Amino acid sequence: MAELAVDPAMRRRVVWSSTIGNALEWFDFIAFGLFAGVIARQFFPESDPTAGLVRAYGLLAVAYVFRPVGGLVFGVWSDVIGRKRALIAIVLMMALGTGLIGLMPSYQTIGVAAPVGLLIARLIQGFSAGGEYSTSTAMLAEFAPPARRGFYAAFQHVAQFSAFVIGATFAYALNALLSPQAFESWGWRVPFLAGVVIGPVGAYLRSAVEETPEFKAFLAKSAGRPNTPLRDVLREHPRALAAMLMFVAGGTAFTYIMNIFLPNYAERALELNLVDAQLGLLVVNVVAAIAIPFAGGLSDQYGRRPVMVPALILFIVASLFLAERAIRAPGNVTLWALQATSLIMIFVTGPGNALMMETFPVRMRSTGAAIAYNFAVAIFGGLSPFLVGQLMNATGDKFMPFYYMDGCLVLSLIGLAILPEKEGASVVPAPRGGN
Repeated sequence: MAELAVDPAMRRRVVWSSTIGNALEWFDFIAFGLFAGVIARQFFPESDPTAGLVRAYGLLAVAYVFRPVGGLVFGVWSDVIGRKRALIAIVLMMALGTGLIGLMPSYQTIGVAAPVGLLIARLIQGFSAGGEYSTSTAMLAEFAPPARRGFYAAFQHVAQFSAFVIGATFAYALNALLSPQAFESWGWRVPFLAGVVIGPVGAYLRSAVEETPEFKAFLAKSAGRPNTPLRDVLREHPRALAAMLMFVAGGTAFTYIMNIFLPNYAERALELNLVDAQLGLLVVNVVAAIAIPFAGGLSDQYGRRPVMVPALILFIVASLFLAERAIRAPGNVTLWALQATSLIMIFVTGPGNALMMETFPVRMRSTGAAIAYNFAVAIFGGLSPFLVGQLMNATGDKFMPFYYMDGCLVLSLIGLAILPEKEGASVVPAPRGGN
């Protein structure tokens, strides 16, 4: 299929609107993970601080368990009605959940209603976030020039890394500038209240973009015939769904272990300064946000899997080696070296977005990506801080987070190996009935 004509100004607007919406989603979840300790103290009884932290991570996990529900709803909506309207609803719902957390009174003020309210806010966030990845990445891929889909789709992860930068900046600045009393009293709420502002801005930007040319072409060709993306993707692409779920398992476990769990782990298990761990996270994600589109572009030139597979293997080896050194001789240098290995993974996550979009035809693209992505995130990512924390408490093994993460990354290698070669051959879909 020939490239569909796209106004360059509209393409830039799509990149901005998708990036801002994704940044809100990830900033919201990242802030909750980075501030889990103070949230535990604010919303749960103080009798057992460790149990409170586990409960806070449990609420982090609950939101991810709810993500597949939102993913299915918004994925089908996006494939039937269109990307644009789904993305506007998603960004407004995210802002609502974020604001509720920032405004929710503490347990000391309203008792058990506080954790219940926090749970409701997390469910709203999980539901809305479930549709964000698949719909916004489809928007990016479908507006991209055919030879640059890896580059453009990688902006989905520019948003994620930017959100980590913003979250780490808030965490670092608030911990460094506020007294412990001020931070406990009101400082921790600042990032959640700031996140609310992005909702209206994101909705405005997304309302100003057009529907994707590829989806409009599909609607014209389907001539009003009903589209049943959920049924069709389950019937026609079960192996691709399984392969992509396994692929995402490693990436999401990596994200939550290295970016959310590791700073608190460095403070509690390695007895290092939390602020130093947050500084390392900040620097790594600034570099990643700048470099990842070029990693996606590299896959446009050399292919997705030839770039991704060597990077996966290198990261598994490097992270195990440096994690062992950080545990054996804790210090900022060994911690920062371990955090720096995360940069290897941009050669996996950058091309991975385009690969996901190329795996499913346009009529079921958001639904297929939502299933694979959100179920993997719920099972292997959102639950990982909670599960790893429990396993560490039960075994006393400080290496447990890295066993878990690298085991999931082996699943990613298996997923890439079993993904049918014909899947992902092109993001341009065959007409309905032709795949």
